[in-house]
Amino acid sequence: MQPPKSILLHLDGSARTVERIRLARQLAETFEAEVTAQPCTLSALMRYPYAIEAAAEAVAIMQEIDKDARDRMHATFMEHSAGSPRLHWAEAQSDGPWGFGRRALYADLLILGQRDRNDPMDGELPGDFLPSVLVQSGRPALVLPYAGPIGPIGRNVLVAWKETRESARAVSASLPWLRKAERVDVVAYGEGANESLQSLQAYLRMQGVDDVRLHPGGDKDDDVGNKLLSLASDLSSDLLVMGCYGHSRAREWVMGGATLSMLQWMTLPVLMSH
Repeated sequence: MQPPKSILLHLDGSARTVERIRLARQLAETFEAEVTAQPCTLSALMRYPYAIEAAAEAVAIMQEIDKDARDRMHATFMEHSAGSPRLHWAEAQSDGPWGFGRRALYADLLILGQRDRNDPMDGELPGDFLPSVLVQSGRPALVLPYAGPIGPIGRNVLVAWKETRESARAVSASLPWLRKAERVDVVAYGEGANESLQSLQAYLRMQGVDDVRLHPGGDKDDDVGNKLLSLASDLSSDLLVMGCYGHSRAREWVMGGATLSMLQWMTLPVLMSH
């Protein structure tokens, strides 16, 4: 895969928006990419639907809340984009989170944030925003954890491999980082893990990634999410690459076990692809 040239950055009112902007600026410089920064939150009327039945003055107050939130996000973007000509502000789509998912179809890479239920701004987005964007857009996404410092990523990369299309797409999306990495580790779990890792190693060599260290995780593929986070910590990995597994059922998103664990407990940036 070629380096990403079109990056879509999600902005909201959470404290971690600043980290996402800084990372977007770094990637824009590294890959000579253009970044579209789009604010995306639920409107106050959607968060407080009772106001629709209230007096017109209450509705006006809700609209003013939205304007203030938009202005704060714009000020944050202007401050931390540091005047980069590669970062561009885009007004929010009229249909909120669903409009963001539609714009994602035209991006090579998304930059999103892990949900933090303790953040006062958590209610700005529907609870299924992250999995719905990942699954519906089918675009690779860098998801940043809601805690801890975010330094340069891609020096030490851990690839979670599984012989599936989701995992293959994630590996393809990660090639711009793998080719530049100082260290690349790949791990697989379950029956045939060692053989599949050797096949992946041969593929990566053809892609210009020569030094790949294999970690067969054994025949058991249970509790993969926690195993990955533990291994990433042991290896001092700064980026985890993995497939994203999930589907919609009865208007709810059902995510795979490792995917769900990672979305809840990630401790490092994760490059995911559905």
